Amino acid sequence: MDFIVNRKVLLDALSKVSRAVSPKNPIAALIGIQFDFKNDRLILTGSDSDMSIQVTIKENLKINQKGSVVLNSRYILEIVRKMDSEDIHIFIVDGTLTRIEGNNSKFQLNGMSAFDYPRIDFSTEGVHFTIHAFLLKEAIEQTVFATSNKETSPAYTGVNFKFQDNILNLTATDTYRLAKKTIKTDSDALFDIIIPKKSLNELSRIIEKDEVVDVYVSDRKSLFVFDDIYVRSRLVEGTYPDISRLIPQSFNHTLTVDSYKLLNAVSRATLLLDEKDDYITLTMDSENVKVSSYSQSVGSVEENLYDAVFKGDPLKISFKAKYLSDAIRSLNTDKVILLFVGNMRQFIIRSYDQKDNDVDYSMHLILPVRTYN
Repeated sequence: MDFIVNRKVLLDALSKVSRAVSPKNPIAALIGIQFDFKNDRLILTGSDSDMSIQVTIKENLKINQKGSVVLNSRYILEIVRKMDSEDIHIFIVDGTLTRIEGNNSKFQLNGMSAFDYPRIDFSTEGVHFTIHAFLLKEAIEQTVFATSNKETSPAYTGVNFKFQDNILNLTATDTYRLAKKTIKTDSDALFDIIIPKKSLNELSRIIEKDEVVDVYVSDRKSLFVFDDIYVRSRLVEGTYPDISRLIPQSFNHTLTVDSYKLLNAVSRATLLLDEKDDYITLTMDSENVKVSSYSQSVGSVEENLYDAVFKGDPLKISFKAKYLSDAIRSLNTDKVILLFVGNMRQFIIRSYDQKDNDVDYSMHLILPVRTYN
């Protein structure tokens, strides 16, 4: 293997591929990135078995001799990042010993044989549909944060992608809160899968421009293809629970409020609280809306939201502050509306501009808690 490549192009590709690599992987080859040539293109592959990323470099590349090698992800990334030359010359000296040269720098890095690298299935098979990259990125960011960290309930550790009747539903829950994004499409795809949150987080970070993403779903994997990048993820086994019954269909109280003012009030209300028990209370009537919190060992906070508009009978409800803040930030809108059934019933947060009959929408649900103060 012997080639010359533009440093910035290689660095960008390595930065993307390395997102799939775990430095603690028990399989030695998967600590590295595979360099391989096919059809006069350099293909970089990184994987942790659960998630795999492949990036193809076609331009700013001069191939002197084809070949393949696996190089430690951490070291090759840092070497390329810190070299000061416009182009980098990479070639195998002996066996898997690889030299990386720039203007004034020369590194020799012990590699591994590409034969030791697991074969990864990047085939474009299964149910296919397309989606715009920024819409996919937004959908992920508006749902993935609500997944669970508890491996005892595997289905909750990922986002449910359900495609039916030309509608793609993304749903995530940790049983205390729920996030849902619904997208109307022209596709007649049909599937119901769960994709791990780590894969979706990395996919979202890789997306940099709005382009068409080809998505392929089979019974074993999901594959996202765009801009010479392949992102493959295993699927979480199991069936996602039916959460439709948890979503209230009618409401007795509504609160309309500026997103940033509410976020700032919530932030101040949690200043005296422990991170694990950051429960706050909304006390609302037609005359006043108040955010408050109380800690027996530290003190209390109380703040009025004078510009908020509340409709309905007086209501007092307590809940975890982080859940509300996460939901509002993900909506990324100037004004939100909170819809309540009662003081110990789950409530909804959504954009104020969203209409009841909208097919494309984002919705967040939070369970209240009982407090004794």
